[in-house]
Amino acid sequence: MIKQSAKNSGNFTGLIVAFFGAVLFSTKAIMVKKAFADTGVPALTLLMLRMVFSLPFYIVAAFFASRQQENVKFTTKEWLLIAFLGILGYYLSSLFDFMGLQYVSAGIERLILFLYPTFVVLINSIIFKQLVTRNQKIALLLTYAGIGIAYFGEIQLTESNPNFIWGSILIFICSLTYASYLVGSGRLIPKMGASKFTAYVMLAATVGVLLHFFVAGDYSHVQLSASLTVYGLLLAVFATVIPSFLIAYGMKKIGANNTAIVTSIGPVSTILQAHWILGEHIFIAQIIGTLLVIAGVLLIGWKQSTPEIAPS
Repeated sequence: MIKQSAKNSGNFTGLIVAFFGAVLFSTKAIMVKKAFADTGVPALTLLMLRMVFSLPFYIVAAFFASRQQENVKFTTKEWLLIAFLGILGYYLSSLFDFMGLQYVSAGIERLILFLYPTFVVLINSIIFKQLVTRNQKIALLLTYAGIGIAYFGEIQLTESNPNFIWGSILIFICSLTYASYLVGSGRLIPKMGASKFTAYVMLAATVGVLLHFFVAGDYSHVQLSASLTVYGLLLAVFATVIPSFLIAYGMKKIGANNTAIVTSIGPVSTILQAHWILGEHIFIAQIIGTLLVIAGVLLIGWKQSTPEIAPS
């Protein structure tokens, strides 16, 4: 009885922790939109600040992960794969995301980005010849129908924005590159451990962002005003570092399947925050589309056993 009570308590704690991790992750789009509006800073500069402020946390995480007794040393091939996945999954993916957010609403960004589980299914099917199950086929239909309904509903409200379609394409590419990262990480994490893998992938991504900024960045915007510093810190700490550890803890307590279900609150959280904070309108097509996308993602994740990391 005592053991069962302790287990139930641990499951409840894991559920709450994963929930707050998902909500914090969902604030990223809101912070980015607010930073663009309040500071006028370009996407690359804002992304650079996010990564720089996150850097100390992941250096510490990498240090402690490498000192653990069960630490596995990377081979040269694994180092190259980590660098590749860091560049693909966090540097390029985040860059496309930040650039797209300049042109689309936070709500539609989160919906398009939330297509990544369906892309994982398609990539595994095309490249690794994994069978697409009946449930997954239904899930694909649901998610793309949901995106279509929400997207075309929003187009009617954004006729004055000539860059809406371009922004949507950028978010779509972000979701696709992130899904590619997840496919690769699913094959490396069991060998390396989630904490160590994530820490080193983030370090590789940070190097990519910094190199890009030093080569092509606009240095005139790197004047750390109070507001820009606050946005950089908020993005790094509350929309990146803390939720990544909360989701990892939740996954450990309640498993990947339940965590995937809990994190489906992300699009709803983003839409509500966008309405309350940014003044974005909530319309019926968006609600229907969101429900269909969440249903599809849940259907895909229901039997999913491979741990996934919530979208950045």
